[in-house]
Amino acid sequence: QVQLVESGGGLVQAGGSLRLSCAASGRTFSDYAMGWFRQAPGKEREFVGTSSWSGGRTYYGDFVKGRFTISRDNAKNTVSLQMNSLKPEDTAVYYCAASSGSRWNRGRAYDYDYWGQGTQVTVSS
Repeated sequence: QVQLVESGGGLVQAGGSLRLSCAASGRTFSDYAMGWFRQAPGKEREFVGTSSWSGGRTYYGDFVKGRFTISRDNAKNTVSLQMNSLKPEDTAVYYCAASSGSRWNRGRAYDYDYWGQGTQVTVSS
């Protein structure tokens, strides 16, 4: 079992930045690929990005286009999502997720085993 807790969400103006954090507890953090997903009201859960076990490989959703960066600190059992140049369409609940399987880099929610409760990000125009 892995428990994940997100933090850092809030209200920000368009063009601003936020840094989300995810703290993990339970089994060995470094055994899991860590992903971020988001879900806006009335929309499907969307892949934001993911980081490999070592943090050396990252993949992002098509909409990111260089604006977001995932980083992880295995010693502290944390993974972060730095979001810059935020747009109103980035408004959503952002979820941290962990995958122990082999398909962590496909951008699919069902490939992830553990989920946090989410943190709200609201971007005003």
